[in-house]
Amino acid sequence: MKNLDRRNFIKKSTFSAAVISTASALAGQGSSELIRPTDAQYMGDFAAPKLEKVRAAFIGVGARGGDHLKFSAALEGTEIVAISDLYEDNVLKWKGVAEEIGTGQRHKKIKTYHGDENKWKLMLDEVKPDVVFIATNWNNHAPMAIEAMKKGAHAFVEVPIAVTLEEMWEIVNTSEKTRKHCMMMENVNYSRDELMFLNMCRKGVVGELLHAEAAYIHELRWQMKEEERGTGSWRTNHYAKRNGNLYPTHGLGPVAQYMNLGRTEDTFSSIVSFSTPALGRKDYAAKNYAKDHKWNKHEYKGGDLNTSILKTQLGRTIMVQWDETSPRPYTRLNLVQGTKGALAGFPTRVALEGGVEGLTEDHHRWVQGDQLEVLYQKYDHPLYTRLNKAAKGSGHGGMDGIMVYRIIECLRNGWPLDQNLYEGCFWSAVAPLSERSVASGGAPQNFPDFTRGSWKNTKPLGIIQ
Repeated sequence: MKNLDRRNFIKKSTFSAAVISTASALAGQGSSELIRPTDAQYMGDFAAPKLEKVRAAFIGVGARGGDHLKFSAALEGTEIVAISDLYEDNVLKWKGVAEEIGTGQRHKKIKTYHGDENKWKLMLDEVKPDVVFIATNWNNHAPMAIEAMKKGAHAFVEVPIAVTLEEMWEIVNTSEKTRKHCMMMENVNYSRDELMFLNMCRKGVVGELLHAEAAYIHELRWQMKEEERGTGSWRTNHYAKRNGNLYPTHGLGPVAQYMNLGRTEDTFSSIVSFSTPALGRKDYAAKNYAKDHKWNKHEYKGGDLNTSILKTQLGRTIMVQWDETSPRPYTRLNLVQGTKGALAGFPTRVALEGGVEGLTEDHHRWVQGDQLEVLYQKYDHPLYTRLNKAAKGSGHGGMDGIMVYRIIECLRNGWPLDQNLYEGCFWSAVAPLSERSVASGGAPQNFPDFTRGSWKNTKPLGIIQ
């Protein structure tokens, strides 16, 4: 099929598939979810009014939130105005960090809140920040983001954006009504290799995209040592009680942007999901804790490894895996297969039909290791090239810093964000939908269309300079 014919086919397929799949995906949703209220605005390409100075508040600074605060405090045009956390020592630590970065010129009047799980609400009322960064227990993400938007602040939320589909719809409705950003902070989209692969996909290096593989394989049983305070103290309860693909966005976010899912070209359609037996965490608890310890009182219903297959409206497929229990090296897979070749991660590899000029003769051999330097020089994303030095040391190889830098840059210039509201909901929806699929023996589950059909008019993410 010639390129022109292929593109015509894709356009026709998109239209027909959208009609069929939209009807299927929306089946069973309430009428309030089918039609956007008259006082609401679609937020896909939304650009908020410029903020000359970004007055930022932080809820949760035990781990991720503190890192975001530290990098934000060093950026021009920011003012740290408030910090809220359950624990006083966390608040005082990061208040001191911000003040030190400000060298007496900025961050001089930081209000602090701690000791009560609802103090963050008082913070919103008293300080009225421009933006709120939320890095707390997953169950708190949606309530905090919703309240922040209602109180006039843009909300930036750690992954996932919410736990249930109902919460995601409430986030969508609140953002559209208040005209405030609500962005899920998927930092992996700013990693060097993910940015390079996006650039290569946009340039058509691997042809028309057909399939992708994404994962979060990260052995984290050690977090169970955080028994009363810290990530393990609450994540362990999710792993024990929920059976599905609970943490999909680190792998899924980048490949979804390669494929322009939810943006003009294609969108999410359905998912099937299966989990393995739940053995690893139960064994870990039995070996490391007394019989009467709380970790040994769980039934551990969540399978050690979950594999989900997503289908898009154009018929593309995405495999998404999740496993934070099994002994195995870290991987996000990060594979995308096109009609002209494949890009893959962990380790980073490239194979192209006809070979990569000067490196391989055909697609039967990967370009990898030291050979990749040629491809980095040719295809490194300009955003990475511009911000890599500035973001150095910010966490996760600099991807955290590039993400926060872009958030502040977009807010100060009145530009649309790199990740919109609906992408955060689509990517996070894998968790509750996978739970439903697993519970029903792998039966397909349709994705809600959080955009209410407006994805067809949302521009694909461009290659930002």
